[in-house]
Amino acid sequence: MRIDPLKDVAATLIKTVLRPTVTGLENVPKEGGFVVASNHLSFFDSVIIQALMPRKVSFFAKAEYFTTPGIKGRFMKAFFTGVGSIPVQRGEQAASVAALDQLVEILDKGDGVGIYPEGTRSRDGLLYRGRTGVGWLALTTGVPVVPVGLIGTDKLQPAGSNRIRLHRFTMHIGEPLHFEHPGAKHPLPMRRKVTDEIVDAIAELSGQERAAGYNQSPSVE
Repeated sequence: MRIDPLKDVAATLIKTVLRPTVTGLENVPKEGGFVVASNHLSFFDSVIIQALMPRKVSFFAKAEYFTTPGIKGRFMKAFFTGVGSIPVQRGEQAASVAALDQLVEILDKGDGVGIYPEGTRSRDGLLYRGRTGVGWLALTTGVPVVPVGLIGTDKLQPAGSNRIRLHRFTMHIGEPLHFEHPGAKHPLPMRRKVTDEIVDAIAELSGQERAAGYNQSPSVE
């Protein structure tokens, strides 16, 4: 995929205004498909990862970001399209079979995709148990999984607040994880094991305390 100029603009703004600490950029594969698996603390996490990664990483993004009217809407659509975001309707699960198949298509083209194993952002700072979509993706495609640990991005917009605050943050990028490649038809215990290994790697990078169960969206709590 071609890198859009807006990606570079966003990266420059983030580096200049927020002065993040970023480590491990050399761990991002220089070619071929790869999965970025990150913890999730803030609305801004996808934008940060997409802007600061040396290669394009496609995340799911709300369809409203592509359909908002006016100048702001046109800028949002241009940015999210440029960095490779994939529009998804509100209420659709990013871990659905159809959505994962869409990510497989991108990986098969040799590009990068991003996924949050927790499913939704953590509002209490804990790292929740991973849902197995990321394990399915790794075993089905055989591409490397690059774990990412974000620290402090929750301070940019605290849970329950609409206010944006300028705050430094850290992004640690770990060494790629390689797993077997049995294809889409693999046993569930294998998928669970791979998912747990990926979340363990994220935990080492983020330093978060672990939660015992799965994270839930506020809409279902």
